Amino acid sequence: MVEPSHSPRAKAAVRHARRKDARPSELLDAALDLFVEKGFAATRVEAVAARAGVSKGTLFLYFPSKEELFRAVVHENLSTRFADWKAEYETMDGSAVEMLHHALQSWWTRVGATKLTGLTKLVMSEAQNFPEVAACYHAEVVRPSQQLLRGLIQRGIDRGEFRALDAEYAVYSITSTILYLVMHKHALSLVAPVPEQLMPERYIASQLDIILHGLLQPGQAPASRIPALS
Repeated sequence: MVEPSHSPRAKAAVRHARRKDARPSELLDAALDLFVEKGFAATRVEAVAARAGVSKGTLFLYFPSKEELFRAVVHENLSTRFADWKAEYETMDGSAVEMLHHALQSWWTRVGATKLTGLTKLVMSEAQNFPEVAACYHAEVVRPSQQLLRGLIQRGIDRGEFRALDAEYAVYSITSTILYLVMHKHALSLVAPVPEQLMPERYIASQLDIILHGLLQPGQAPASRIPALS
């Protein structure tokens, strides 16, 4: 006998199915919060399950280990964004300078100003004890972000906006801006007096200006040149 769709049992079955579909997302949300709050080592899967309102056994049905749970958190919250970011930059009509500025400012708005930077802080502080966690973050976030920025720099070189330079290593000058903001947000800002608090948007603009124009006056050659490495 087919249960009527409006019966209490049928409605309960629908609610259960919806609840089951929502569980992975709820587990990932709970895991993100706890990884950011406590770090990788101190986060217990029991606590993640409890915050998501399920049993530890249910968590392991979706994520066999804490490492797999971390990988899923990184993938869901960061890795999946790179395809959209790449498509966005490929369709932009602005100059290479405008694109770099947009890349840094939009990173701050979409990631830096959110709790997601806690994942970067986690990796920086716990990489030595959990190299597999650092390797996951490097593959899922660091490498794609470097490829994206390298493409923006190369685009500027190809268009004649930037001089020919080592684009592979120029990327580190850009990403160092991001890493300092993360370090300041999660460490230095906690002890700095209010007048010394960093303004992220102003800092990004200043760093990009230095990267693009250097410290010397226009037309002034440095007293000595940095030797090129072969």
